[in-house]
Amino acid sequence: MKIHNKKKYLSFLKFKRDFQEYGLEKARSYELILHWLNNRLSRNQFLVLSGILVGCTAGLAGVVLKTLVHTIHNFITHKVHFEYQILFYIVFPFLGIVLTTSIVLTIFKGQDRKGIGAILYEIAQNSSIVASVKMYSQIIQSAVTVGLGGSAGLESPIAVTGAAIGSNYAQTYRLSYKERTLLLAAGATAGIASAFNAPIAGIMFAFEILLTGVVFTDFIPLVVAAVCGSLLSRILLQEDVLFRFYTRDPFNYKNVPYYLILGIVTGLYARYFVVISQKVEHFIKELKLSRMRKAMFGGLVLSLLCVLFPPLFGEGYETVKAFTNGSTHAIIRNSFFRYFEIGDWTIIIFLVLVCLLKAFATSFTIFSGGNGGNFAPSLFAGGTVGYLFALVCQHIGFTDVPVTNLVLVGMAGAMSGVLYAPLTAIFLIAESSFGYDLFIPLMIASIISYLIAKWFSPISPELKSLAEQGKILTKQHDTNLLFALKTEDFIDKYSETINEHASITELFEQVKNGNKNIFAVTDEAGKLKGILTLDDIRPYLFNKETDSSMTVSQIMKAPPAIIYRENKPLEILQIFDDSGVWNLPVTSENNDFIGFISKSSILMSYRQLLKEYSD
Repeated sequence: MKIHNKKKYLSFLKFKRDFQEYGLEKARSYELILHWLNNRLSRNQFLVLSGILVGCTAGLAGVVLKTLVHTIHNFITHKVHFEYQILFYIVFPFLGIVLTTSIVLTIFKGQDRKGIGAILYEIAQNSSIVASVKMYSQIIQSAVTVGLGGSAGLESPIAVTGAAIGSNYAQTYRLSYKERTLLLAAGATAGIASAFNAPIAGIMFAFEILLTGVVFTDFIPLVVAAVCGSLLSRILLQEDVLFRFYTRDPFNYKNVPYYLILGIVTGLYARYFVVISQKVEHFIKELKLSRMRKAMFGGLVLSLLCVLFPPLFGEGYETVKAFTNGSTHAIIRNSFFRYFEIGDWTIIIFLVLVCLLKAFATSFTIFSGGNGGNFAPSLFAGGTVGYLFALVCQHIGFTDVPVTNLVLVGMAGAMSGVLYAPLTAIFLIAESSFGYDLFIPLMIASIISYLIAKWFSPISPELKSLAEQGKILTKQHDTNLLFALKTEDFIDKYSETINEHASITELFEQVKNGNKNIFAVTDEAGKLKGILTLDDIRPYLFNKETDSSMTVSQIMKAPPAIIYRENKPLEILQIFDDSGVWNLPVTSENNDFIGFISKSSILMSYRQLLKEYSD
């Protein structure tokens, strides 16, 4: 027994010495153990272990953020008298956006890419490599923004934090692109699962928004991470912090018309929400102000909205819970509407304004400098729309209206239309309300809303924003792989060039001594003037009657197309397909020749990456 243990110890010491050769002398003991396990376990076994570690870490990060924000928010809204709350609604939302912007500028050097689009960007254009700073920067920024009243959600920052944890874990243990992407998604899954205590919704989020084309065996690490994140959330978070709804009505097939109409209403509202968000983003970007002044402007707008309509303060989950608990009057108790006689029409008008202005409050929070996402706002708005729909139905004479169910189904419908994620919305509400018998109405409303959203715009807002930055319009699996390729890697920096005024004799000599079959014709400043291929030169090369006084400019031709350094591999392949050639010149915006790119080199790299992902 002692000999056996001694052999294990010596094996571990040898392993440690081996890793010192790779520059890991300063590696921590647990890192060395995991490196050792990575070499001893099978791929699937190590991925399951990784899913547990990433899931627990990301889940814990989600718990910390939710607890921190809940504590701040609870102090402002429940521990302070009404007269002082008005002052707080004026001060704190403004302060939250300004402080967040200050933190971003001073501590994080202006790096503030946020939301689900940040994860998609890293997967698409950065080989799933997320900066380590995002493992904590999103927590700090969103805690300040939402804790002090920003009208946004914590789920997107939690997802970005989890994605950063998963990516950096994979980088530490030198995992491949496929495993790195998988663990990035596992971290985001655990973050969503911990935020909502909904593991299946977390998994659906990963498959529906982040991942495409994964094989079935890769399903297990996501499940493990989601379970770990959800368990930590359930164990550590207080009941009033959890996203839970305990009151609902049993499903009755006679109520299906309500759900059909609500699906249409939430789909149209989701489109309104997206359009307002895009217009506010464009408006703020066009402002000729510094980032700090934009933050101050956005903070002032948000503070004004929160003073007039307190439900816009923070995430808004307490308001939605009030709908399901029947505490309707508590919704407007702290607003100026309390001075009016509170009747059905007062509540309806108030909630209509809240729904309409929620899109503005969230957009100004996020785009003026705050940090947050659209998860909570879409759920809040959907719940409000569902409750409004129920009130209107009751007011016009319908009886037995399933109010609570309409609130829950409205949440799923709006989230499906805003995020383009119907499966995530369905399972999220089903898990959060223990309403698995509501699957039919949840499916009806979510799918209708999703189809309406797709009818207006084929891709989600996050992907549209990414597409506009990269001038690309897809998120298919093979496109994500192409995104991982870098244009700079395919430029032949040793391409042959020849001056446009060079004689044809000089050209023949260059062909004789070189090994290229295509030449760039440039002027004295290195500007591209044309190209020549061996096929263009051959008729002159073997013709004894060729005039030696001819110059290159007389036989050169214009390139079928030009590639710019800023073009992405997917764009370049499209240019190759349109031009029908296999080699094209690359220039700068000023037409400075940089080199040639071969279509075959891109395709070979893509096939290699595809093989790596499929192994």
